[in-house]
Amino acid sequence: MSELLRDVAADVRESTAIGRFVVAVEREHGVDLPDYAALHRWSVTEPAAFWSAVATQLGVRFDTPPRAVLGRRDMPGAEWFPGATLNYAGHAVGGPGDEVAVLAHSETRDPVELTWAQLRAQVARARAGLRALGVGRGDRVAAYLPNIPEAVVAFLATASLGAVWTSCAPEFGARSVLDRFGQVDPVVLLTVGGYGWAGRDVDRRDEVAAIRAGLPGLRHTVAVPYGPHAVPGATAWDALLDHEPDPAFDAVPFDHPLCVLFSSGTTGLPKAIVHGHGGILLEHLKNHALSWDLNPGDRILWYSTTAWMMWNALVSGLLRQASIVLVDGHPAHPDLGRQWRLAAATRATLLGASPGFLMASRAAGLRPAAEHDLSAVRQIGAAGSPLPPEGYRWVGEQFGGRVLLNVGSGGTDVCSGIVQGSPLQPVWAGEISGPCLGVDAAAYDEAGRPVVDELGELVIRTPMPSMPLGFWGDDDGSRYRGTYFDTWPGTWRHGDWVRFSARGSAVVAGRSDATLNRGGVRLGTAEFYRVVEELPEVADSLVVHLEDPDGGNGELILFVQPAPGASLDDALTARIRTALRTELTPRHVPDRVEAVPVVPRNRTGKKLEVPVKRILLGAEPDAVASRDVLADPAALDAFARLASGARS
Repeated sequence: MSELLRDVAADVRESTAIGRFVVAVEREHGVDLPDYAALHRWSVTEPAAFWSAVATQLGVRFDTPPRAVLGRRDMPGAEWFPGATLNYAGHAVGGPGDEVAVLAHSETRDPVELTWAQLRAQVARARAGLRALGVGRGDRVAAYLPNIPEAVVAFLATASLGAVWTSCAPEFGARSVLDRFGQVDPVVLLTVGGYGWAGRDVDRRDEVAAIRAGLPGLRHTVAVPYGPHAVPGATAWDALLDHEPDPAFDAVPFDHPLCVLFSSGTTGLPKAIVHGHGGILLEHLKNHALSWDLNPGDRILWYSTTAWMMWNALVSGLLRQASIVLVDGHPAHPDLGRQWRLAAATRATLLGASPGFLMASRAAGLRPAAEHDLSAVRQIGAAGSPLPPEGYRWVGEQFGGRVLLNVGSGGTDVCSGIVQGSPLQPVWAGEISGPCLGVDAAAYDEAGRPVVDELGELVIRTPMPSMPLGFWGDDDGSRYRGTYFDTWPGTWRHGDWVRFSARGSAVVAGRSDATLNRGGVRLGTAEFYRVVEELPEVADSLVVHLEDPDGGNGELILFVQPAPGASLDDALTARIRTALRTELTPRHVPDRVEAVPVVPRNRTGKKLEVPVKRILLGAEPDAVASRDVLADPAALDAFARLASGARS
C-alpha cells in the first residue's frame, strides 16, 4: 500500500471550486455525492447531466442554445451540444479591465504585462488586421512563435474569426515545421526572426525563409519583433494591430475547428489533431476549475512552448479569469532556481512543472519554499512523464500539506488530462489520484476485459467533448479510427500502459507500444526508471526489449546516463541489477547495461523508447525521429553507433 501524503481537506466543499460544484450539483440534480468516487461515477454514467452542469455552473455562453447535450453517443463521432453556437475566444477575455491578465518573462526582452483591457483591445485590433489580410472562417493561421503575449493575442484573434490556429516553437527546424504546417496549408504565418536561449542569441531567419518557401498557399507573413533579427518582406506586428478595433467574436458551431495540434512526430509524420471550439472550452473549464482549482484572480505559471498542448491549456487559464504567466527561454537559465523565483515574483497560485524539473531540484538540494516566498502557491501540477515516489515526498517535505501536488497524464489527443488529481482526492506517493471527471478511463487486458491491480491498456469507454474532431486531411476518418479505435471498436485506446488500484488511483507505466514482454509477462518501462534513477550515480535511463523472432526471451537492454562524476563500472552495474531484482522482480534484471552520453527525450520530456528500439533493429536515426523534435539533437547518435557495432 502506497504512503498517503495528503488527505482531502475538511472544508473542501466551501474552499474549492470543485466543492462548490458538488454542492450545486447535489441541489439541482437531486443526487448524493459524498466523495470524489461518487462524483466521478455520476460524471461518466450520466454524461449529459454532468456536462450540462459544467456548462451551467462554469459560465458557458451559447449564442444559439443547443437542442440537447449529447445527441449521437457512439465513438467515434459522438455529437455534443447539437445546434449550439459559441466562440472559445469570447470566453477568454472577460476579466476586470485594470487587472493583469498576462505576465510574460523571457531571455529576449524585458518583462511584459497586459491588463484585461489591453488584452481585449489587442485581440480586437489583431482580429481586424487578420480580416484585412483576407483571413476568414476556416482559414488556417500558423505561428512560428515563442511563448509570448503576441502568440496569445494572435490565437484569440484567429479564433474570434472562426479561423483555425496552429503553432510550432521556433526551436523547431524548417523540416519539422513543414511536416506540420504543410498538412494544413496556412494562409498567414506569424513568426519571429530569432530568440534568446541559455544566454545566447539564436538567429532563425534561414529557417523562416525555408518555411515560407515550403508553404505554397501562404499569402502573408507577419513578423513579431523579438530580438535583433528582422524578417524581411513581412508585415510588421504593429501594422497588423494598426486597425480600428473589431471587438466581435463570431458565433460558430460547437464542433467548429479551433486549432490543430500535432503529435510528437517521433514515430512518423505528426498527426494533425483537430480540436473544436466547444470541446476545448468545456474540457478546459472543467479541468481548470475542478482539478486545478483556478478561480478569478488566480495566476498560473506552467513552463511550455507553443508546440505543446500545455500551451493551449495555459492560455485557457484566461477562461477562468485567472492571469497566465508566460515563460520563454531556457527553463534552467541562469540556474535551476529560475522557475521558483518566477513563481515567487508573479505570485503564482498554480505552478506547473515537469517531473524532470522537480527531480532535478531535489537532486540539487534546492529548498524552494524556504528560499522563496511561495506562499501564494496552492497547487503544484506535474505532467509530461511519470514522477517517482521520491518526487512526491520531496514536494511534501518542501511545502507540507498546504500545497496540493497534482500529478496528471493525458495528452495532445484530448488536449487535457485523462488521470490526475484535484482538491477532492487524496495524494499517494508515486500514484496519480484517479481518472478525471467525465473521463471513463479503465485498464483493459488483451481480451478487452477491465482489470484492476494489473497492467493494461489505458482506454476511455464513453465519449468526452474534447476528443478530436478528426485528423486534418483524413477525409474518410480511416487514420483517426485506426489510431484510437482499431483494437476495440467503440472504445478509445489511448496508447498508454496503466495500472488502476481498487481505490481508483493510477500508475502510468509508459507507452504501450514500448511495453516490454519478457517470458510472456508485460513490464512497464516506468517501473524500471523509478528504481534505477533513484541511484545517485544515475542521471537518466532508458530500457528496451529486442524480441527473439524464434519465440525466445529476446534481449532486455538498459541504457544508463551516468551522473556527473560517475561512470558505469562493474560495481554500479551490479548495484543496478540488485536494485531491480530486489525492488521489482528477477524478470526486470537486464541482459545488458550500457552507458550512453544522454538519454533521448522529445521536447516535452518524454523518453523515446520506440525510436531507440527501431534504431537497434537497423533503422536510420533520421528515419525514426526528426532531430528537431529532440531535446538534444545528437541524442540518438550513440544508439546508431551501438547498432552499427552490433551489425559489423
